[in-house]
Amino acid sequence: MVASVTPFLMFQDGVAEQAMAFYISLFPNAEVLEIEHYGPGEQGPEGSIKVALFRLGAQRVRCIDSPIKHAFDFTPSFSFFVECQSEDEIITLATMLAEGGTVLMPLDNYGFSQRFTWVNDRFGVSWQLNLAD
Repeated sequence: MVASVTPFLMFQDGVAEQAMAFYISLFPNAEVLEIEHYGPGEQGPEGSIKVALFRLGAQRVRCIDSPIKHAFDFTPSFSFFVECQSEDEIITLATMLAEGGTVLMPLDNYGFSQRFTWVNDRFGVSWQLNLAD
């Protein structure tokens, strides 16, 4: 029996802690649950994230700074889908997540949603924001 399923974000270039802090600043009641840094002489650069666990709403997310450089990165085919409760909330999140990133679908009415946007943040992580009915 599977105990849990948790999204796992692998960052390159030592930005996992910066990304995690950014995400936690965006969502109320978000928090770092666990964090372990690489120490001297370990596989990753000292002080980078060996493994961390944080919570956004009810969703727990793991992340690392990969000590191995890969020829791949994040793709929009995986994204976090966020149900926003107000127009102000979706505008604020869309603006902050898009800063330094890429807007894949601008905030608009797409028929399937009155207010929806899809952005890649500055770390390459993809977010779909939807105004809940």
